[in-house]
Amino acid sequence: MQVKEAMSSEVKIANPTQTIRDAARLMAQLDCGCLPVGEDDRLVGMITDRDIAVRAVAAGKSLKTPIREIMSLEVKYCFEDAEVDEVAQNMADIKVRRLPVLNQGKRLVGILSLGDIALTEGADHAAGALCGISEPGGDHSQ
Repeated sequence: MQVKEAMSSEVKIANPTQTIRDAARLMAQLDCGCLPVGEDDRLVGMITDRDIAVRAVAAGKSLKTPIREIMSLEVKYCFEDAEVDEVAQNMADIKVRRLPVLNQGKRLVGILSLGDIALTEGADHAAGALCGISEPGGDHSQ
């Protein structure tokens, strides 16, 4: 199965100049744990609920702190025509629970999460990815 068949295509994009309060409110409204951050029609980062908790709240930053100050700059992504099982293994290797999905023109078209994988490929694929993600280590907090 290809990623485009499993991904969530309803994606909202945050702007790096918005506040972390804006990001948290949008995450609450959408019931999601991350937002892609875009500027000038480019994907420039990701902000997660963990970024807000660890990089902002725990560090004593204001709710008016711009997303740009705490977002993850290195964005890992996959392409919509990739195979889900290969992407799930990649997610395990790089230790991320969700990936932005791009088309061949590098335009954001969706998000692929462990939940999407579980619902379309079955619990075994999602469990395998989760086991890899859960191992200690890794640079990314997406």
